Amino acid sequence: MAGNNDISMAFMTLRGNRFREIQLRGKYFVAVFALLLLLSSKLWAGPEIIANGLFANKAMLTIDGNTRFLKAGETSPEGVKLLRSSSKQAVIEVDGKPVTLKVSQRISSSFKAAERTVVNLPRGKNGHFYARGAINGYPTSFMVDTGATSVAMNQNHARQFGIDASKGTESAASTAGGIVKTHMVTLQKVSVGGITVHNVPASIVDGDFPAQILLGNSFLSQVDMSEQAGVLVLKKKF
Repeated sequence: MAGNNDISMAFMTLRGNRFREIQLRGKYFVAVFALLLLLSSKLWAGPEIIANGLFANKAMLTIDGNTRFLKAGETSPEGVKLLRSSSKQAVIEVDGKPVTLKVSQRISSSFKAAERTVVNLPRGKNGHFYARGAINGYPTSFMVDTGATSVAMNQNHARQFGIDASKGTESAASTAGGIVKTHMVTLQKVSVGGITVHNVPASIVDGDFPAQILLGNSFLSQVDMSEQAGVLVLKKKF
């Protein structure tokens, strides 16, 4: 009987040790899982920020979908502080970290800028480059014109986009047909492929010229351009 009791006690001890081992492993996996969740939440805790407009010590930002106009030293309800700003870039502070933003640049909560958007435009048969895009959200097409100071369109184009030329600044331009009256306006946004530039100066010409909307330097100066084997490559600047 004593031998049987010893075997029974040994078996119970072994089973108890095995049970405690399982408990410890369970607690270990729970702790690891909780740590992973904590790290994940910290990685994605920050806001998404887009620089819509930059000025001297002022900036218009979209933070998690909310438009905020901040002056240097001010902090948004989302905790984003504007340290300083110029027309070219702004320096903000998020979670104690300084981050530099340029116009139209977007950063995510990991504070890494998205990969640069690239648009390839093959040369047309007439030697010009053409692009599909949009003005203020309205689909349209452009002809790239590096000699044009700004995006240029005629009055009919402007009406299609809901733009009132009379509210623009009156000016004049020289064309093959002589001097024509123009109105300078600012387009909310101009898109070519996946590249969008905000607050783009544009010229609206009285009459039917130009027949094709010209993608001028008010847009082109906001992207990097290169030509490779007859293809014009546009890359969004950060």
